[in-house]
Amino acid sequence: MGIAKITSDAAKYYSYRERILAEGISLLLNASEKLDSIDKDTIEKLGDIAYWLLPHAPGYAGKLLIVIYRALWNLAGKGEKNLKVISLEELEKKINDMKKKI
Repeated sequence: MGIAKITSDAAKYYSYRERILAEGISLLLNASEKLDSIDKDTIEKLGDIAYWLLPHAPGYAGKLLIVIYRALWNLAGKGEKNLKVISLEELEKKINDMKKKI
């Protein structure tokens, strides 16, 4: 089949978005296995990351992120929040920082 070369700006952005989305979901998966040993502040921040992933998540993945961030905020003892949408670059940095904590 071969390798597809990503050349257009739209294709590069799509690839970047998909990579960040995958990294964020993997972070949430890893954290879900350790929730009993994670402090509430970190759990709240994981909920924030799930919230920030939402605008970049298509279809059912996006719908599940709503459930995830609400559940994480509830576990952290916080209510519903309304955060600003952040860029993929900012989100990537927050995900990488959180990976170091988990």
